[in-house]
Amino acid sequence: MATLQELRDLSPQELRNRAAELKQTLFDLQNKANTGVLDSTADLTKTKRDIARCLTVAREKDLAEARAAAPQAAGKKKE
Repeated sequence: MATLQELRDLSPQELRNRAAELKQTLFDLQNKANTGVLDSTADLTKTKRDIARCLTVAREKDLAEARAAAPQAAGKKKE
């Protein structure tokens, strides 16, 4: 699990890639849980939360970029 600061240092695309990797890990964990091989079911919850963190930080960055671009676009329309 990465810290929140480490996640904030990544680009939105890197965060989405990490979320995709975590989704694959979650799929593997769910298969293990269904077959009775999984040692700790807490890993499922931890992985789900890590996915949510990655996607949340990526969304925050997307919104920040949109807010930064909005005044510039509005200024160009007035000219």
